[in-house]
Amino acid sequence: MANNGTSVYTGESGVIKFSDDTSAVTTVAAVRNFTVEQTTDTIETTSMDSSSARTYLGGLTNFSGSADLFLIDADDGHNSLFSSIGNNPATIELYPSGETTGVKLSGSVIITTHSITSNHDGAVELSIAFQGSGALTKTDV
Repeated sequence: MANNGTSVYTGESGVIKFSDDTSAVTTVAAVRNFTVEQTTDTIETTSMDSSSARTYLGGLTNFSGSADLFLIDADDGHNSLFSSIGNNPATIELYPSGETTGVKLSGSVIITTHSITSNHDGAVELSIAFQGSGALTKTDV
């Protein structure tokens, strides 16, 4: 298969930056993984005199996501995530393949879930979920 000038990136250098809007955007330590999903509503436009196929238009878009981290209680990024749950939209920046290659995804989010998992045979983990407020911006880095 031809590459056509595109690159494939790996995720081991992924970065999350976060600001609760009372401080500068801070790198969040010990990220294990993150997911961002962007969706759009569809608006049906099928009329009664249409053929047998439905028709649609694109509607409003939204985005949401989640992340898993190893808990580091002294990390400013972790503390900012914890204090932001349910508050007004904050700023998130996501770099799937690091800050020097690929893309940066950014937008305003509301932290909707903040959970901590502790197992006797593993590291303590932190999971968050977020809901976007406004558009998700993609910028090449």
